[in-house]
Amino acid sequence: MPTPSSGSSLATTKPDNSLVRPTLEDLIRLSQPAAGLTLARPTVRALQSGQYLSAFKGRGMEFDETRLYAQGDDVRNLDWRVTARTGKPHTKLFREERERPVFLTVDYRSAMFFATRGMFKSAMAARLSALIAWSARRHGDRVGGQIFSEAESIELKPEHGHRAVLRLLKMLVDQASPRSDGTPETALQDALIRLPRHARPGSLVFVFSDFRHLTAAGEASLSRLSRHCDLVLVFIFDPLEQRLPLGPHRFSNGRRDVLLNADARTADVYEHSFRVREERLRELARRHGIRFVACRTTDEPFFVLQQSSRPSLFHA
Repeated sequence: MPTPSSGSSLATTKPDNSLVRPTLEDLIRLSQPAAGLTLARPTVRALQSGQYLSAFKGRGMEFDETRLYAQGDDVRNLDWRVTARTGKPHTKLFREERERPVFLTVDYRSAMFFATRGMFKSAMAARLSALIAWSARRHGDRVGGQIFSEAESIELKPEHGHRAVLRLLKMLVDQASPRSDGTPETALQDALIRLPRHARPGSLVFVFSDFRHLTAAGEASLSRLSRHCDLVLVFIFDPLEQRLPLGPHRFSNGRRDVLLNADARTADVYEHSFRVREERLRELARRHGIRFVACRTTDEPFFVLQQSSRPSLFHA
C-alpha cells in the first residue's frame, strides 16, 4: 500500500516555501489572528469526573489546604496521610488554577512532511500550535510543549509570557526537517508515553499528528492523560490519504520520483485503511471524553480552530 514519503508532494505542485516549512516570522505574524480565538473560558469541572464542557474551557484544580472532614464531603478527596497521622478524617480542598498550563505536542515524524495540496502536514501542525500558543498567552496561560520525531523528543516546560511562546515557535522552526534515523512506530509510542510525565493535571493538551502507527500502548497513555487533563487530538491529513486517485501519478521528494498507477481495487483498499485509522481515533475520543478535530492540509488553520471551539463540535 502506498504511503507518503519524507518531504513529498505532487511533482506538478510548486508550493510556496512557507507552506512547506514556515519561518519564525510566519509564526510570529499569527499573533494577530490569534486574538480572534477564544481558548479560555474559566469553568470548574468536578474532580475526576471525566466530564468536560469544551476543549477550550476549564482550568485545572490545585491543592489548597486540608481540613477536618465534614458530612457531605467527597470521600474521594480524603487526605489519608493526615487522617492516619491525626486519627481524625481530613479532606483536601482544591482551588481553581489562575494560570492553566497549555501543552502542545507536535508530530514531526517524516510522514508529516508531506502534502499534495495546501501545506505540509508539519506546517499545518506548526501553524495551529502557534495560533493556540498566542491565544494562550493572551489569556494569561502558561505555554509549553513537546516536539518529537524518529530521532528525538524535546519537551519544553510550560511557562508564561511572550518569551515562552517565542521559545516554542523557534523550536518548531528549528526542528522542521524530516529525520528518519529511527522507527515511526516507536517514535509516536514513546512520545505519548512520555506525555503524561510533562503535562501536569489540569492542563489543556493538544496532540497534532497524523496518528500513523498508533499502538495500544499509545492509546493507553492518551486514556490515562484524559483522566486529569483536557485533551484534544488534532488529526492532520492530506486529501490524497482519504482517497487515492486512479490512474498514473508521479510523486517527488525533490530527489527521487515515484510513478504510481492505482486501479479501483487498490484505491478502495487504501481508502478503507484510512477510514479504519480515523474511526479508531474517533472511537478512542468517544470512550474517554477526548476532543477530536479533523484537519485537512487544505484547511485554513485559523478557521479550523474557530469552528472547533464551538461546544457542539467538541463533544465527543
